[in-house]
Amino acid sequence: MKHPKIYHQKTIKKDGKSVIVEGPLTSSQLDDYYFDEGLTAFRPPKKQYEAVKSIADFEEGRVVVARDENKIIGYATFLHPDPLERWSEIKMEDLIELGAIEVSNEYRGMSVGSSILKVAMKDPQMENYIIITTEYYWHWDMKSTGLNVWEYRKIMEKMMGKGGLKPMSTDDPEIISHPANCLLVRIGKNVPKSSVKTFDSLRFMGRNDYWL
Repeated sequence: MKHPKIYHQKTIKKDGKSVIVEGPLTSSQLDDYYFDEGLTAFRPPKKQYEAVKSIADFEEGRVVVARDENKIIGYATFLHPDPLERWSEIKMEDLIELGAIEVSNEYRGMSVGSSILKVAMKDPQMENYIIITTEYYWHWDMKSTGLNVWEYRKIMEKMMGKGGLKPMSTDDPEIISHPANCLLVRIGKNVPKSSVKTFDSLRFMGRNDYWL
């Protein structure tokens, strides 16, 4: 399967700030930018910047960013699921994962996250993929937002919904370990039924004879 990437862009203006949302970007294009110091959800900003650049070099890897001039203040990454995850138990070329999405605190309230997802989904190639993301409450920034777990879950669902990702059930042990955790999925218009069936067997590995 080939993984062509078509660039898209939009501008957000609010409260005196102007943010450009663009992608997918190559690692060489990312070299022109730097990470905001507030992007610390996964690892220190400089290390996460290098990790994001490496994703952009994968054939299927996609990086969409939001930037204030040359400062990246938000981003999302897409790539095949980690080989250690259940979603890689069957190798699916048309399954990719929204692995990370993050927005700097200073720019929250500008719909940056949902805009990143909207720009990402503008590429017609995304209609050829099943796109997943796994949400775990222990990754959520409830401390700085002051939200409880269910309020945060509602916000996450609303934002992901802007990119067409909707909750789907699964028997994945980590996800069902807490009722706030969830699997969100977007099935592209061009995804064949055979891929959907394979994906369903990954969602419910405990119920399929293939896994017994």
